[in-house]
Amino acid sequence: MEFDWIDTPFKLDQLKPREIEESFEDPFALKLLPDGDYGDTDARYFNLGRTLSNRGVFSVFWTDGKNFRVILARPMTGEEEAFYERKNAELL
Repeated sequence: MEFDWIDTPFKLDQLKPREIEESFEDPFALKLLPDGDYGDTDARYFNLGRTLSNRGVFSVFWTDGKNFRVILARPMTGEEEAFYERKNAELL
């Protein structure tokens, strides 16, 4: 997994790039394609995952299967935390 951190379209003041990468490596991370009609080149995905320090991270990203370009990343909201926990409980 290669991440492109050049000219990110968001500020990296709330999260460090390493924390965002850790959230993608979370074995329980949820990667979702939003509803809508998207072409392959325009598809944007959501990632909800946890860092090694158990911090919840919500990200919007684009990928070609090898390279990842994070468009937005921020700490999870309470509703996103609950969704993450509920979905993981359903899988176990």
